[in-house]
Amino acid sequence: MKSPFTGGEVTLKQEKREFVFRKEKFTIVNHYYVCNDTGEDFTTTKLDELNINQVYNQYRVKYGIPFPDEITAIREQYGLSAKRMSQILGFGDNQYRLYENGEMPSESNGKQIASIKDCCVFRALVERSKNQFTQEEWKKIETKLNGLTIINFEPDLRYDIFGKQERSEYNGFVKQSVDKVINMIVFFTRKSGGIFPTKLNKLMFYSDFLNFKLSGVGISGLTYRAINHGPVPAKYSAAYETIEQVTKEFVQFSNGIEAEKLTTTTDFDATVFSAQELIVLDSIYEQFKNYTAGEISELSHKENAWIKNNEDRKIINYFDAFELKGINIPVLE
Repeated sequence: MKSPFTGGEVTLKQEKREFVFRKEKFTIVNHYYVCNDTGEDFTTTKLDELNINQVYNQYRVKYGIPFPDEITAIREQYGLSAKRMSQILGFGDNQYRLYENGEMPSESNGKQIASIKDCCVFRALVERSKNQFTQEEWKKIETKLNGLTIINFEPDLRYDIFGKQERSEYNGFVKQSVDKVINMIVFFTRKSGGIFPTKLNKLMFYSDFLNFKLSGVGISGLTYRAINHGPVPAKYSAAYETIEQVTKEFVQFSNGIEAEKLTTTTDFDATVFSAQELIVLDSIYEQFKNYTAGEISELSHKENAWIKNNEDRKIINYFDAFELKGINIPVLE
C-alpha cells in the first residue's frame, strides 16, 4: 500500500473506537492507514468493510437479526424467490434480495425474518397471503411446507463439534460449518503428513483468528478455549473422535512416551472455502510447517487471547484477533 497523497510509505494503525449506528454506540477496533510523509490518515474499501462489519455483526447479535447467509437459507428452505418472500412478509419487492446481499434489516423486519425459520410460523403467514398466489403456485408451496420437518433435531456431528451456541463474538460471527471444520482438519493433516492434535489445535486457532483479523469474521464457527497448552477448539476432543475423515495412530518416542497422531487419506475439498480463506489456510501452514507442537504452543502463550483467559480456562473472544502477535503474515495489503 502506497500513500494516495505522496506515493510514499504508509503505516497501518488500529485503535478502539465507538461507532454510532442507528443511534446506538458499538465499540470496534477501527483500522486506518497513516501517510508517513504527511501524517494524514485514510482508509480503503477493504478497511471500511472490516470496520463496518464489526458494527453490523454486533448489531445483528444484539437484536437477533439473521445474517445474510441465514436469510438466504430461510428462503431456500421454502423454495421461493426473493421477490415472493418480500410479498409474503409485506416488504418492498426487492427488499428481501437486498437483505440477502448484506443490507441491514430494521429490527422489526429482522425479527420477522428470524421467526419464519419455524415452518409453522411461515405457514400461518403464507395462508394469510393465499390470495396472492395462483392455484398452481399455492399447491407447490403447500407441498413444500407439508414436506418440512416441524421439529429440527440437532445433528449429532454438528453438536459434537460446536455444541449449542448462536453466532457471537465467541465463534467469529460466522456460520458453524461442519464441512469447513472437517476440511480444515484434512488440509493441515494431509499437508503435514500426519499431525499431533496439539499442533492442529493451534493451526485451527490461528486460521480462524487471522481470518477475523482480516475481515471481521472467522472461518469455521468454532469457539476456542484457553487451556494450559494454549488455545484449542472448545470441543476438540469430541470432534476428533467423531470425524470419520481422520484416523488415530500412536507414535512412540525414544523416551518411551506414546503420543496420539492424526492421519487422513481423505481428499481436501477447497470448494467449501472462499478465496481469502484458502489464502489464510495456506499462509498459516507455510508459517508453521516446521514448528513442533511444543514450539507452536509456546508461541501461542504469548498471545493476549491466551494470557487473558488461561487462568480460568475461558472461551476466547474473537476480537482478540486484532492483537495477534504470532503471525508475521502481511495483513490488509
